[in-house]
Amino acid sequence: MKKYIIYFGILIVGLLLGWLIFGGSSKKETEHNHDAVAETNQMWTCSMHPQIMQPEPGDCPICGMDLIPAESSADGLMADQFKLTENAMALANIQTSIVGNGKTEDSTVKLSGKIVENEEANAVQVSYFSGRIERLNVSFTGEEVRKGQLLATIYSPELYAAQQELITAASLKESQPALYKAVRNKLKLWKLSENQINQIETSGKVKENFPVYATVSGTVSEKLVEQGDYIKQGQPLLKIANLNTVWANFDVYENQIDLFKKGQEISVTTNTYANKEFKAKVDFIDPVLDTRTRTVKLRAVLNNKQNVFKPGMFVEGKIKGVTSSKEQALTIPSTAVLWTGERSVVYIKTDPAQPVFEMRKITLGNQIGDNYEVLDGLKIDDEIVTNGTFTVDAAAQLQGKKSMMNKEGGKVMTGHEGHLGMENNPSANNANHSNMNERVKVSKGFQNQLKVVFNDYIKLKDALLKDESNNVITESKRLLGNLSKVDMKLLKDKEAHGHWMSLEKEIKASATSISNASNIESQRNHFKHLSSHLISTIQTFGINEKVFVEFCPMVDDNIGAYWLSREEKVINPYFGGAMLTCGEVKQVIE
Repeated sequence: MKKYIIYFGILIVGLLLGWLIFGGSSKKETEHNHDAVAETNQMWTCSMHPQIMQPEPGDCPICGMDLIPAESSADGLMADQFKLTENAMALANIQTSIVGNGKTEDSTVKLSGKIVENEEANAVQVSYFSGRIERLNVSFTGEEVRKGQLLATIYSPELYAAQQELITAASLKESQPALYKAVRNKLKLWKLSENQINQIETSGKVKENFPVYATVSGTVSEKLVEQGDYIKQGQPLLKIANLNTVWANFDVYENQIDLFKKGQEISVTTNTYANKEFKAKVDFIDPVLDTRTRTVKLRAVLNNKQNVFKPGMFVEGKIKGVTSSKEQALTIPSTAVLWTGERSVVYIKTDPAQPVFEMRKITLGNQIGDNYEVLDGLKIDDEIVTNGTFTVDAAAQLQGKKSMMNKEGGKVMTGHEGHLGMENNPSANNANHSNMNERVKVSKGFQNQLKVVFNDYIKLKDALLKDESNNVITESKRLLGNLSKVDMKLLKDKEAHGHWMSLEKEIKASATSISNASNIESQRNHFKHLSSHLISTIQTFGINEKVFVEFCPMVDDNIGAYWLSREEKVINPYFGGAMLTCGEVKQVIE
């Protein structure tokens, strides 16, 4: 009996050990099989061509690069939504803000304007008698003259005869005092001084040529006669501008008129003295609307005794503390807004807990400081991207979602598809056309001025290709100079004005950062932003030339960056000679 009990005990122990050993193994095998299935579901893609998706690792069939693991798609996303990784969010410094209602912290309105002569201080120098200009002492426009300075010498037959009358009347002044007085008064009307008249009378000699003296001080703005010309009495000789004070004329859109009133303080800045503000007051608001531009003129008088301002110079005015009688609109930072043609878009963070985004079209109102009023498209408590907007837009394009450059969504066309595919395939041509940006119609004159800026950009890019840091600085300064010459008055449309003002500000900031950068790496980092803003500019306005938008996903630790080129061949400016051919054409701007 004892023996059977021992056998039974051994059996129980054996069963227990078997369960522990084989049960655990089975569980591990099940887990291993599960992992194998998971690995089987892993997809592989190309960092250069994200449209490539393969179930196993290997080489990209387009460029031959090694495929990398593709991130698993986020479940539950809508068709137009896309997700970024937390790592990508951190590397690109993508920041979001909650949309609120009320005034901006700095309720400042910015206006663009131009320096002109103070018409109240201008004068026209005339001749008070007819004759021939024997000598003109003013050589050129821009010459400074002082009150009392000799301007010209004139031979006048009628003045010659009047002098003879004076000499005759002087001998009869005792018997005919009225005649004597009348002759002297006639000479005074011709602006001869008492001393000149007395000298003629005392000497008894007739002067053939008479001087013309300046009646005001200032700068000659226009010569109206030349030496040897015959002139009539009262004919203008010169226009003289007193530039001790000048006018700053600003354009105000009709929906902004209620924001301004006479006497408001205005701070004026100019590119020449970028870090200096000049204080003035609103002196005049034109009561008549310019029906061509839909603007009125707002004027401020500036003290110019130091000769800081030159007529024709572009300036920017800021008026703080403006309030509108209209219902307060939502306001968002200008960094959140992307423009393309007639569209203004932002990116919404649709899930507070996850980095899921979606493009949203909005309607903008006035620009107030560094913010824009939003008339339609957003509501209070919406969370929008306010920093890194272009990076989010690039991610949307790569994932085939709606974006600034691809308003319909779907696969982004490569350079190859955009050209070779269209040549023999009308439907492909139409599909590509539907993805083209809406463009604001502007004059060829404005496009040509933008083309000059684009030419400077290309030279800057070529300097980056050669790692020539000093030439990069030179070309960025040249770009800034030509950017300041772009005449906003050539834009007839209010919306075009708003687009250009914002884009110009961003281009200027990026180019200035490049010019101040001390090394090539920093210059390339700012060039990334300059390229983004210039792409948006050319998409919006065009430059009457075909331009290629190119992209490399490996810039900035695989965040990626765009640039512009005149040729389809990819020559990458972000790595110097190391990776010249890294990248592809993402869009052709016709």
